[in-house]
Amino acid sequence: MINIPAALFTKYALLLNKKTVPVSLHNNYKKWLRYYLDFCHKYCHRYADKESLKHFMIKLHEKNQALSMQEEAGKAVGFYYEMLDKTGDSPDSVRAGTSPAPTLALSERDEQVEGSLGAEWDKVHDGLSAEIKVRHYSQKTLRAYSIWIRKFQVFTKNKPPKELDSRDVKDFIRYLAVECKVSASSQNQAFNALLFLYRHVLKADFGDQSDNVRARRTRYIPVVLSRDEVNFVLDNLDYPYDLVVKLLYGCGLRLFECMKLRLHNFNLDTRVLTVHDGKGKKDRTVPIPRSIENQIIKQLEHVRELHEKDLAAGYSGAFVDGLLEKKYKNVGKELIWQWFFPAKTLTLVPEEGGYRRYHLHESHVNKAIRRAVKKVTIMKRVSSHTFRHSFATHLLQFNYDIRTIQEMMGHSDVRTTMIYTHCVPSRTKKEAKSPLDF
Repeated sequence: MINIPAALFTKYALLLNKKTVPVSLHNNYKKWLRYYLDFCHKYCHRYADKESLKHFMIKLHEKNQALSMQEEAGKAVGFYYEMLDKTGDSPDSVRAGTSPAPTLALSERDEQVEGSLGAEWDKVHDGLSAEIKVRHYSQKTLRAYSIWIRKFQVFTKNKPPKELDSRDVKDFIRYLAVECKVSASSQNQAFNALLFLYRHVLKADFGDQSDNVRARRTRYIPVVLSRDEVNFVLDNLDYPYDLVVKLLYGCGLRLFECMKLRLHNFNLDTRVLTVHDGKGKKDRTVPIPRSIENQIIKQLEHVRELHEKDLAAGYSGAFVDGLLEKKYKNVGKELIWQWFFPAKTLTLVPEEGGYRRYHLHESHVNKAIRRAVKKVTIMKRVSSHTFRHSFATHLLQFNYDIRTIQEMMGHSDVRTTMIYTHCVPSRTKKEAKSPLDF
């Protein structure tokens, strides 16, 4: 965790006294503040930005923190915001530590950033966020690029952005490959992050990187389950994870696509499931399996009943992406916008003073799948994505043409879909002949 100056905690303790917070709770409030600041440091959020608190509360919910603990954490961070408003201290002044040693591993170096990022690097990170949002890239892209640029900043020892040149990029990529021994995909992702930084944020010359060796990713043959193995896993899954896996396998969904399903995505009249904002912000439609229609109807009814209880209790409904709720007031309370797989617990939203419901977290699904695979002792590396691979491969085995499978998978390039041809054994039957007779 990051080092926090004692002076900050001293000011914070004085504020807690003024707020008549019991002394017995002071350590708890300081603990939550430390967790919040460390969360902002790790995930590249601004300390004084109240939007960061929203992400922090979602993280606590994902960690299965009790509602009372979430509420206490929200109050603790709220007092911190109030302290910043009164003192005018820079939120970045909480960073402190020792200079990173040259031989430290990258993950250790990243946790030892010296002092403040500085006004220049603040502008760089703000510019990166703005450029990515303008292009409507995903939050995962923003998070990944932010992390690599933070690591690049640490590697260059907070070198002023205007002084960065192509040599810094070469040294950093070489450091990742030689000393850190990162994978080819990580190395290429870091290169792409720096390319984006130089071109769109710094507006600087990226230089000739032709002599900078780009790691070549090895061809990956997907892991595919047989139909019997899929059934074995399903038999060992409890509700709602069995239905999640049936949608992953039956519709070829990515896990995040499945978790983000809302009630309006299902059209049972035509048996069509619409996937909105899939990978690359693309929409597509897939047929709903007839064999799970009854389960889907029961789940829709369950969500409706849960939603009615939430509204009766005065809750604010489901989380809604982007600015949709500003355009359509109370859209989060509408039934059609409720998550198809709602979370079991609610998440506190301090700035609203109420609770909202998030969708089932991806990690819970992955854990349930691992437990089921362990029970049936399948000797394969099985993850949630394995069922998507199995979906495409089994369609290919049943003589579906590659273009149809490409559309159902949502692939931009048919070459991506062609990888599944390696998972299907050749069934060409010919008369046995000698090579002399060819």
